[in-house]
Amino acid sequence: QVQLVESGGGLVQAGGSLRLSCAASGWPFASAAMGWFRQAPGKEREFVAGITRSGGNTLYADSVKGRFTISRDNAKNTGNLQMNSLKPEDTAVYYCALDRNMGTVVQTTQGAMDYWGKGTLVTVSS
Repeated sequence: QVQLVESGGGLVQAGGSLRLSCAASGWPFASAAMGWFRQAPGKEREFVAGITRSGGNTLYADSVKGRFTISRDNAKNTGNLQMNSLKPEDTAVYYCALDRNMGTVVQTTQGAMDYWGKGTLVTVSS
C-alpha cells in the first residue's frame, strides 16, 4: 500500500519561510516523479512544483518560481518543498503526489498523478 505523508505546514507571516516534507512508503520512490500541488479555499487544486525521479529536472508554477525549491532524497524516500518569501496568496492545503509512469517527465496535471498524500495546511498571514 502506497502511503504519502506530508508535514511541515503551519502558520507563518508574510515574508517568512516553511519547509514541507513528504515521506513515501510502499512504492519504489526513486522510480517515480514527484509533484507538489495546492488547493486554496474555494479554488481548484493547482500544480506548484515537480521533480523527476533522478532529481535532475524540476518545474515550477510561475506564481512560485524563484521563491520555492523542490528537492528529493531517494535514499530516504522523502521529498521536500522549501518555501521562501511566502505571500498570503500561498495559503492553501499542500499535497505531494507521485507519478509512477513517467519518472523522467514532470507532470503538471492532477490526472497524471497516481498517488496522493492527505495534505498539510499552510497559512500565511498578512
